[in-house]
Amino acid sequence: MNGLLVGRFQPFHLGHAEAVGLALGRRGSLWLCIGSSNAPQDARNPFSAAERREMIESSLPRASMERIAIYEIPDYDDHARWMAEIDATVPKYGTVYTSDGPTAAMFRARGAEAVALPLVSRATLEGSRIRAMIAAGEDVSGLVPAGTAAVLARIGARARLARLNRP
Repeated sequence: MNGLLVGRFQPFHLGHAEAVGLALGRRGSLWLCIGSSNAPQDARNPFSAAERREMIESSLPRASMERIAIYEIPDYDDHARWMAEIDATVPKYGTVYTSDGPTAAMFRARGAEAVALPLVSRATLEGSRIRAMIAAGEDVSGLVPAGTAAVLARIGARARLARLNRP
């Protein structure tokens, strides 16, 4: 049975890459869902779904990408509608990988196995911290895969985040 992992990936960092590796270690295929795909660009969601897809695809090994399908999942601020969107968008899955307790409970209530993923180096590998570092012009090369770093440079992430973080 396939696995499911949902994340915003703003940006895709080494903790996300570790989570994908752990999930792939347990399953043959992984449905990777880019959450908040419909979110307007702001300081919390500065990267488009297409940019995040590019970060993921350029950061993971080819052998891993052969076992992954990526889907974009919009937010609705309504858990039932969000879960219905996942069901309508991705093929059947049996295991959900998450570090979020409420998300795990929602999927378990629907009969899916929910596997808790450890938050790797959460003090440093946290999206809002990484975005703040990018905006400040700090080096994040030790926090994101090389593929993500290349995408961030190409799209001018520093200037974008500095602009979005202005009061």
